[in-house]
Amino acid sequence: MKILAIESSNQTMSAAVCENGRLLAEVTTNGNLQHSTQLMPAVDHVMQLAGWKPADLERIAVAKGPGSYTGVRIGATIAKTLAWTLAIPLVPISSLKVIAGNCEGAAHKLVPMIDARRGNCYTAVYQFEDNLLVERIADTHIASEEWFQRLLAEEGTYLFVGEDVSKYRERISELFKERALFAGESQALPRASVLATLSESGTAEDPHTFVPAYLKNPEAEEKWEEKHHSNRREDYVERVDSSI
Repeated sequence: MKILAIESSNQTMSAAVCENGRLLAEVTTNGNLQHSTQLMPAVDHVMQLAGWKPADLERIAVAKGPGSYTGVRIGATIAKTLAWTLAIPLVPISSLKVIAGNCEGAAHKLVPMIDARRGNCYTAVYQFEDNLLVERIADTHIASEEWFQRLLAEEGTYLFVGEDVSKYRERISELFKERALFAGESQALPRASVLATLSESGTAEDPHTFVPAYLKNPEAEEKWEEKHHSNRREDYVERVDSSI
């Protein structure tokens, strides 16, 4: 199985090609947010390093979100186009699951976190079971304090992972004490090679109907809704009536 994996859902951008579980080439950058101009060149580069042509590919794996609306959309668009053009399976994988997948073999509950601003985060709970990464609590967009209280109500030790965990580390340590563990920096960034591995047991979706998992509206749309919240239909009718 020859897989091209694409991860661009957040600040990290990663592309990899793997064959039968073996990584052949991977490019990962972090923090420049130039996915629109750099992702396709990265895909081309790993393909060239592997000596592959597009026709050699047998599967496209893509991080489906949550994360940056623009980043998720760019990766999804490229993945959908390639899968449709080449008539090969498209396998979307949660961006949070990709981060959790960095902790292969961990015995604890894994809590990947992506900052969503305004005290909110994208997060979930995963756990390895018989070498498979299993979802324990589904991906969600939630206020960080509400999330921490939810986790505190459950038993067990949590391994927090992800680059954005540092923004919450002090609070996590305060609340969870010895129940909280933190993954190392080498495990913080999502990697396309991990995405490729997870896709081997994932479910393919139709490129035409696949929709990314944003979990929330784009920030610009939310601001528009907040600004126009009072402009409901009944308000509009009242204004028209008063002008007649």
